[in-house]
Amino acid sequence: MTVSRWRIAAAIAVLAGLAGFAVLFTPIYLHNLQLQSFVADLTHGPDASGEPDAALRDKVLKRAGELNLPIKADNVHIERTAEGLRIYVRYFVRVSLPFYTVDLHFYPGAGSR
Repeated sequence: MTVSRWRIAAAIAVLAGLAGFAVLFTPIYLHNLQLQSFVADLTHGPDASGEPDAALRDKVLKRAGELNLPIKADNVHIERTAEGLRIYVRYFVRVSLPFYTVDLHFYPGAGSR
């Protein structure tokens, strides 16, 4: 049984498209995971509950800048409750593709207990 050339070409084109998406989106998702880990470590740190909100926000913004994530001060929310400290970040990354633009929404956050 032989496979026609157009089917092989179509399969190669689909695989190349999938590889292109992986190359484009993987760094964004990995940077989000790194930010999530940083926020979790920050909330569970021994000094976090005593630090002012502005200092915590600055740390998150600094780390986001290092990861090239488009996060502004109003994207970082800090809550202090009887249960502990909670930090969550809400932001999106706009990815422009030929003929299409997509917004990837992220919500990393963590809390202490």
